[in-house]
Amino acid sequence: MGVDYYNILKVNHNATEDDLRKAYKRLAMIWHPDKNPSARRDEAEAKFKRISEAYDVLSDPQKRQIYDLYGEEGLKSGKIPDSNASEASSSYSSRTPHFYHQHRQHPPNAASFRFNPRDADDIYAEIFGSEGGGSAGGRGQRTFRDGSFRNGHFNAGGPNGHTSEMRKAPAVENPLPCSLEDLYKGVKKKMRLSRNVYDASGKMRVVDEILPIEIKPGWKKGTKLTFPKKGNEEPGVIPADIIFVVEEKPHPVYKRDGNDLLVSQEITLLEALTGKTLDLITLDGRTLMIPLTDIINPDLEILVPNEGMPISKEPGKKGNLRLKLNVKYPSKLTAEQKSELKRVLGGVS
Repeated sequence: MGVDYYNILKVNHNATEDDLRKAYKRLAMIWHPDKNPSARRDEAEAKFKRISEAYDVLSDPQKRQIYDLYGEEGLKSGKIPDSNASEASSSYSSRTPHFYHQHRQHPPNAASFRFNPRDADDIYAEIFGSEGGGSAGGRGQRTFRDGSFRNGHFNAGGPNGHTSEMRKAPAVENPLPCSLEDLYKGVKKKMRLSRNVYDASGKMRVVDEILPIEIKPGWKKGTKLTFPKKGNEEPGVIPADIIFVVEEKPHPVYKRDGNDLLVSQEITLLEALTGKTLDLITLDGRTLMIPLTDIINPDLEILVPNEGMPISKEPGKKGNLRLKLNVKYPSKLTAEQKSELKRVLGGVS
């Protein structure tokens, strides 16, 4: 029985030229190889070629007439019965069982007919390139030859030698809020995405996808994670890339400065003079003990090496922890306290 071109385009046997054109456009936008991920590329190429061949045959009056009468084999082999044999044949076509004929009309010039399929790119250029102002005769860089496929952007020659190509929708950016702990240790997240896609029949439906996101230790605010072509599908447009942009949530203790972590600690005047051990809980849950043995001057900054943020491009390395110590002075002293301080500190220069 051969290939059913009507079924491939999802049209009936009375389909007009406009019906065929609409059906081709709908299916071509679903199965054009540029609109499909690499995992489906082979399937998309094969279906795109079948869709193009079906449109080529059914949109050409002579090819369509021969196909309706003799099927795919008669169309491609060129073995077409003569007119007498044709009239003596059965009263309906096995190819189109609901088309009845009192007498088959032998197609004009059938004896000299040779099936010459058009290139899939030429058909695509004719349908889509002409709508964008290009001529129907342009040839794209994406071509099918002997089952092979060459990658490149589709171009259709315009009247002034210009080219047209499938427009890609602008990227869609979404904030990805992360705690400082997440950016210190790294974390895996899952983001739910709802988007419009077209199924094999050309109907639009909404699908939900889970996008896995892995935050690497040391990533900074503004880091972007891209999911190519995960935007909504629409005819004539390559889906947008979905981009997540890292945002840093405020932390109650730590503040980030590049690869360093900043901590402000307040100590009393007594502690500044006599010493103190600071206890800090690190972003990965450790207890960090920092002894202060020297006299602390106001606004002193203490550097603790290798206790800052991980450096994402240098695994195993970290920035520094910078402690800014603020000395809190007493608001008032009694006469006795002042006298005692003079006694104790009077000889200190």
